[in-house]
Amino acid sequence: MEQSSSEKQSRIRKQFDSFCKTLLKNEMIDYERERSYRLKHEVSFSELTQEELSRMTNTDEYIVESEVFRVLDYDVEVKDELIGEALKYLPEKKRNVILLSFFMDMTDTEIAKHMNLVRSTIHHHRVSSLQALKKIMEGIRNDENK
Repeated sequence: MEQSSSEKQSRIRKQFDSFCKTLLKNEMIDYERERSYRLKHEVSFSELTQEELSRMTNTDEYIVESEVFRVLDYDVEVKDELIGEALKYLPEKKRNVILLSFFMDMTDTEIAKHMNLVRSTIHHHRVSSLQALKKIMEGIRNDENK
């Protein structure tokens, strides 16, 4: 028995209707699954504490804002403007001792080894350099206050 044209169309419409309903139902299930996952694993920025937000921040630091000295194939960055300016006035050996000691955290023995000097000479350079730096920095501050 052959179906009439109108019966075929009706059957096709019902099949299409069923297909669309199934499709929409599955889409809703996928949407709810995705939404549930996001609720469990994602947090809005407004819900974060200040501490959590601060851990996520990053501040760019540019060399333009600091002074860079070359010591024993190292680039030593001095961020404090006053110290950077004062270091320029020291003789190279004394400046290198200060930079290696305070900015590269080297011991007198390590510095002596790198500079081919005696440890006591490095100690003397460091102590006298610190005294000289203090005087230079005071002089720079006084010039700025005038």
